[in-house]
Amino acid sequence: MTLAPLTLRGHNPDVLTCIANLSNDEVFTPPEFANQMLDTLAAAWADANDGADIWANPDVTFLDPFTKSGVFLREIVRRLTDGLILTIPDLTERVDHILTHQVFGIGITQLTALLARRSVYCSKFANGPHSIARSFTTEDGNIWFERTEHTWGGGKREFRADPLTSEEVAVYTNRKCIYCGAGEDDYARGDDLETHAYAFIHTDDIKARIAELFGDTMQFDVIIGNPPYQLSDGGHGTSAAPIYQLFVEQAKKLDPRFLSMIVPSRWFAGGKGLDEFRESMLTDSRVRAINDYLSASDVFPGVGLKGGVCYFLWDRDHPGLCEVTTHFKDWPTTTATRSLLEPGADVFIRFNEALSILRKVIAVETGQEHSLALPESKRFERLVSSRKPFGFETTFKGRASKAPGDVLIYQNGGTGYVDRASIPSGAHLIDGWKVYVGRAAPGTGNKDTYPHRIISTPFLGESGSISSETYLCIGTFDTRGEAESALSYLRCRLTRFLILLHKPSQDTTRKVYAFVPTQDWTRDWNDHDLYEKYGLSEDEIDFVERIVRPMEADE
Repeated sequence: MTLAPLTLRGHNPDVLTCIANLSNDEVFTPPEFANQMLDTLAAAWADANDGADIWANPDVTFLDPFTKSGVFLREIVRRLTDGLILTIPDLTERVDHILTHQVFGIGITQLTALLARRSVYCSKFANGPHSIARSFTTEDGNIWFERTEHTWGGGKREFRADPLTSEEVAVYTNRKCIYCGAGEDDYARGDDLETHAYAFIHTDDIKARIAELFGDTMQFDVIIGNPPYQLSDGGHGTSAAPIYQLFVEQAKKLDPRFLSMIVPSRWFAGGKGLDEFRESMLTDSRVRAINDYLSASDVFPGVGLKGGVCYFLWDRDHPGLCEVTTHFKDWPTTTATRSLLEPGADVFIRFNEALSILRKVIAVETGQEHSLALPESKRFERLVSSRKPFGFETTFKGRASKAPGDVLIYQNGGTGYVDRASIPSGAHLIDGWKVYVGRAAPGTGNKDTYPHRIISTPFLGESGSISSETYLCIGTFDTRGEAESALSYLRCRLTRFLILLHKPSQDTTRKVYAFVPTQDWTRDWNDHDLYEKYGLSEDEIDFVERIVRPMEADE
């Protein structure tokens, strides 16, 4: 039998472009996008090493600590195979050196570990007869996977009767994993199901864990990949907590020369439990590049992930300003080299074009040009209620007909009536005029599209009305005219653009109004007047109107 010559060239079609994602949390990276990240890495390596080619270095080591399809490792092997041709002329010897000494992976599930080995070694067994590696003595090779269990903690201790013995036994409910926050009810599974307890983050000492897997002397120059994004945390309904930040933090502890990961962009301005992570990233001058994609579907076709995705490059030895590049469909790509955290801001200003606009607004309101912080007296945010302004959850339904002593309640699906005496909180808001606006922004399915409204349609709240948690209450105002002035202001494109700069998701809480200044509530507002007040240029106006669509008074 004649064997086909050994080759690592791509096939048409590439099998890794033809497999479906496992879920929205564990998505396979398209080969084209993996190569874009590797191009960014190679350019940074050359800049840091007098123009040297990373792919021509036989000593550089690479780790994908959450490999799924194996695409990053496969593309690294392909590049090294070309780059090392002069250093190791024999193809078989060259490939064996790359696979056994330079590329390493940690599978996230048994299935993806097998898939990754098939992609990298051309065999699900690294030491099998069909493997293109020659020196492995184990089936795993350098792509490791073993089942890991969650470590449950916290929860509530309860006593229940054993159904067989009737003895009272202690049980724990609502426990979560102490490492990743996964809910026990969702992930305490039998041996036949994956635990999704990822080895890379289920340890107190990541350096010791890596030494166990790959040897005491192993030090990775490059860590790169696409981590799992979230896990159910045992909260109400479909509550899920992000976990990608845990992988970033663990990777930094390994002290690689370069680190690059694809993660959701929500960390820029919000996200459950991401405050410390956001602060650490935005104050880390080693984050040297961020490529931000406003629509995740531009990277992962068919994946419903709101808020977009980004990949970053972290350079251990060369801190400095960050090169921020924004991508969205056929819009011109924009790039700016800037600080990630502007003075007076607590979030990342996502759009490069937005910085000059925001600075102009803040400067007019404060007279300061070097801080994005509004003084307390100028903050529209202070007019916005917290969740459940009157104490009623979004599922609450008032009476269909009005009885003596009732007030009108705006609720999910319409209106109803509720006894004034039974309203749990917010009594001081009831008799004032206000504006109501939905907590959830208008949906666009699984797509991020522009221009869009940013917030749901606000409406006037008359004196003697309240709302359920479905709405936030803005105000109160002494007169109907003042409330209508505020309502006209919220309809303006510039106002909603400023909201967007602090808005990480569809949930529009009080915090998203942090960059919005208050105005004079004795007049109606329109965008022409706001543009003129803040001195926006034609280019800046065009950008605002490309992002935010009009909202008419009769909507």
